[in-house]
Amino acid sequence: MKKPTPKKPASIQYAIVPKDLGGHLFDVSVTVAAPSPEGQVFALPAWIPGSYMIREFSRNIVQIRAESNGKPVALTKLDKHSWQAAPVAGPLSVQYEVYAWDLSVRAAHLDQTHGFFNGTSVFLRVLGQEHSPHEVDIVRPPDAAAKSWRVATSLPELGAKRYGFGTYVAGDYDELIDHPVEMGDFALASFKAHGIAHDIVVSGRVPNLDMARLQADLKAICETQIAFFEPRTRRAPMERYVFLTLAVGDGYGGLEHRASTALICARADLPSTAGPKTADIGEGYLKFLGLCSHEYFHTWNVKRIKPAAFAPYDLQNETYTPLLWLFEGFTSYYDDLMLVRSGIIGEAAYLKLLGKAVSGVLRGSGRTKQSVADSSFDAWGKYYRQDENAPNAIVSYYGKGSLIALAFDLTIRAKTEGKKSLDDVMLALWQRYGRDFYPGAGRGVTEAEVEALFDEISGLKLKPLFDKYVRGTADLPLARLYAPFGVKFEDVRKNAKPAFDVGIGRDGGDCKLTQVHEGGAAHRAGLSAGDILVAVEGLRVAGNPSNLDALLSRYKVGDTVAVHAFRRDELMTFSVQLQGDRVPDVKLTLIDERKKVAGPARPSAR
Repeated sequence: MKKPTPKKPASIQYAIVPKDLGGHLFDVSVTVAAPSPEGQVFALPAWIPGSYMIREFSRNIVQIRAESNGKPVALTKLDKHSWQAAPVAGPLSVQYEVYAWDLSVRAAHLDQTHGFFNGTSVFLRVLGQEHSPHEVDIVRPPDAAAKSWRVATSLPELGAKRYGFGTYVAGDYDELIDHPVEMGDFALASFKAHGIAHDIVVSGRVPNLDMARLQADLKAICETQIAFFEPRTRRAPMERYVFLTLAVGDGYGGLEHRASTALICARADLPSTAGPKTADIGEGYLKFLGLCSHEYFHTWNVKRIKPAAFAPYDLQNETYTPLLWLFEGFTSYYDDLMLVRSGIIGEAAYLKLLGKAVSGVLRGSGRTKQSVADSSFDAWGKYYRQDENAPNAIVSYYGKGSLIALAFDLTIRAKTEGKKSLDDVMLALWQRYGRDFYPGAGRGVTEAEVEALFDEISGLKLKPLFDKYVRGTADLPLARLYAPFGVKFEDVRKNAKPAFDVGIGRDGGDCKLTQVHEGGAAHRAGLSAGDILVAVEGLRVAGNPSNLDALLSRYKVGDTVAVHAFRRDELMTFSVQLQGDRVPDVKLTLIDERKKVAGPARPSAR
């Protein structure tokens, strides 16, 4: 996105001030040069693209008022998201306070250490004028403790200097809210990927952060993905990209944007310069790189190649699509694959990650009851509102969606003798539906168009796969599909270890059942999620889940044990027959080096 140079001030102007760091308050204003003569309506979005849940950000508006030419203007609240100002002839300004205490990638957070916001949380939408240019003045906090703060965002600068407070500009409201902002004393590094500047911003205390390794690894991932979508030109769809990362004691998450991503991670997952130098990647750092790869792939797949239902977004209402298995599931497939193709990990490490993913999908019986198409459509009410019964009732369009991508890839490669792959389908989606999206020529893709494109590009009839695995609930025959590629697919679980087949969490010093898996030992005995385990055969179960494992290790599979548990305030007794793990522990092994054409673990020949 090239920096606009408007000849006159934008008709929609915002200012945002981190006014009260200790009270977590942003002071925000929006000024409309030519308000609607019927009375201008303002609305704050109810959700943020990429996170499919009504979040009602307007609940964080503490107070709000309007004025025109220095005189108060009446505001009428129309619903929980919207206000209408009385008609005025001149410029109209609305001032409001936003409480920002949501430490996530979805909303806004402000304290003495940093400030962060997504536009959906703080910028009222001026109804009817969303397509006008928008300016925002990001003002330095008045607090003296924040005098050294800087600003990191992918918003194009207008009056501001790079990393500085001042004015930024967006071509319309959709662009304004698609560039999150981080402010504070952050670590900063930059690299170029195929000529495009990429910034890495890390907020939070991270002793001995190995930024050089992070730069090198992210550069490899980004260049691999740019070349994947534009193999000839190596041209990225943005002019600059920013990784906004908040490091905390324990956290994980990311949210994609058109030229940046907001990430949260455990500081222990970031690479360190302390200790011996090694080429090995720890589990935590690998998880972080996988997250970065996932969100970066979204730059193409969902930010530009979109479901038709998201073009444009309806920011006030739930917007349904059966295609999240494609946009999130396929992204979940390619995120780890890009780690292989970029040289970050080898094939053995990739197959280990894949085996873990397969086992995770097989864990929940919900996969036999809900298709990924239905899971996509029901994301608003089920996937994003999971309760203790979720594993027994729903399937993840991320997890199973990634395995569906793998199944399509293996099927296409096998039946075309390696001439075509899922890569070709993704490129066609990009070229037809994504490449020109933001200039205004693009549009979203429908479910029927997706299915037709798979057939056209592969030259195959793939409707049976869509019927069985996308619209149906059948388990994917991955062992059979992988066999021609020299990959052994086996179950290596140890049945000798007795288990309750439950999820466990701490509740103070107690051990609490968070989930009870359908058909497992605890379910058959009558235990329920929420029960507090007290004792097994008269021996106390403490809060650490390993204590339960230690107690059960004294028994064999098939033994029956007496369990005491509190349900609410009632002590109950259960007779539990112990069982081994019912869910396969999948291991994938490359057994024939000559068949490495199993392309899903390697780049396609282009």
